[in-house]
Amino acid sequence: MQAIVLVGGEGTRLRPLTYSVPKPMVPLLDRPFMEHVLLRLRDAGINEVVLPACYLPEAIQRHFGDGERMGMRLHYVIEEAPLGTAGALRNVERFITGPFFVFNGDVLTSLDLGAMLEFHRRSGGIGTLHLTPVEDPTAFGCVEREPDGRITRFAEKPKPHEVTTNSINAGTYLLEREVLDRIPTGRNVSIERETFPQLISGDRPLYAYATEDYWIDIGKPENYLKANLDILRGTMPLRTVGPSAEAAVKHPSFVGAHSTVDRRAEVGPGVVLGRGCRVAARAHIYESVLWDGVVVGEGASIEGAVLAGDVHVGANARVERGAVVGHGERIPAGSVVPAGARVPTPLPA
Repeated sequence: MQAIVLVGGEGTRLRPLTYSVPKPMVPLLDRPFMEHVLLRLRDAGINEVVLPACYLPEAIQRHFGDGERMGMRLHYVIEEAPLGTAGALRNVERFITGPFFVFNGDVLTSLDLGAMLEFHRRSGGIGTLHLTPVEDPTAFGCVEREPDGRITRFAEKPKPHEVTTNSINAGTYLLEREVLDRIPTGRNVSIERETFPQLISGDRPLYAYATEDYWIDIGKPENYLKANLDILRGTMPLRTVGPSAEAAVKHPSFVGAHSTVDRRAEVGPGVVLGRGCRVAARAHIYESVLWDGVVVGEGASIEGAVLAGDVHVGANARVERGAVVGHGERIPAGSVVPAGARVPTPLPA
């Protein structure tokens, strides 16, 4: 069994975090998000993975190499221009020898891949899509299906009065190789808007595999923060290293290697500190994610925020809920980063 993980996106919704790193390399606790995905695949018996990349691919290649360190085989295909979610699949067809999984590069889920594979084999369809229920499906692609799972209709980002189901396309697919032959070459093709609607009108059915497993799209800062907190709390089961013991840290929290927290600081619960962070006396950090090398000055306050690597928060500065601070930024002493602010302000996509 092979897999394709779509890692070509620029991560525009996560800016400014993704100015310095591609979205697959954004950390979840102790390792890049992409590493968690690959470990899940390996545990499910999937050892060969194709990575269609486009934005900052060198960072991905440098970290993972050929996959040997993880007991896997990784193939990289660098796109000169974005080819879309289906065009990227057609562009790597030379590596695909049979049925294959496809994963969106920004989805974190506890989905049982083995159970999905069994369902696909029993159904005998041309493909199987994982569905999950959400409270508000208007921001997603809704999928209508028959009682046996056969998909009958797609509705991409419907308006509220158009919603007929709360089951959405959850971004994990299991496809037969012949699907690749139905995707045009040499242009940007959307699998959601073009390929799947064409497949349901063909002679082999496209099936839905609906579950209520943990699922989140980490492509937005608020979701990225929530994913980290869910892992800390055990809502999303994920392999991580154990937290270090720091007297000033309230658990659940995670403190990376070589980080120091002054005993007079107050850190946690719900805090992730990357490697080499330094937290001074009387600093207060709550429900926040700080990447490697962040320095928090004396008396500073950070609540519900995400700070990229090497950020320096001056003494008595305040970073409020929902704020996102990009790599290497300096927050002057006594200043305030207001709720929901992004520093620096992202340029238009």
